[in-house]
Amino acid sequence: MDGSKPAPTPRANMLEKLRPGQWDLRQRGESMPQRVCIKAGMELIQLRHPGRMCERIVLEQADSSILVQYTCRGSGFGRTRIRRETSQLVQIETQGVADGFPFDFSAEGRWAGECQRSTG
Repeated sequence: MDGSKPAPTPRANMLEKLRPGQWDLRQRGESMPQRVCIKAGMELIQLRHPGRMCERIVLEQADSSILVQYTCRGSGFGRTRIRRETSQLVQIETQGVADGFPFDFSAEGRWAGECQRSTG
């Protein structure tokens, strides 16, 4: 043994630094944003496959960006790059296939507040 230790595997990625809550996602060229409630930043990876159990592979990771490829058996796949500008502002580029239809879009995500609690 030479006494050297392997480099530690990064446990936290930049998505964990994003603020949970309501986010406004404005696609390039669209005037009205889509509002989504997220509990964790990782939910922004699968915008066209929300709530589905998908296999994810992190292809690239840096302090302020991540590139993830994912496969959702039976419903499609995608590749998403997210660049964090602040904990409340991100740039998202994603493409893939959802339920047999291709998608490809870029969006800006801005934190808009706490998620609304359902009454019922």
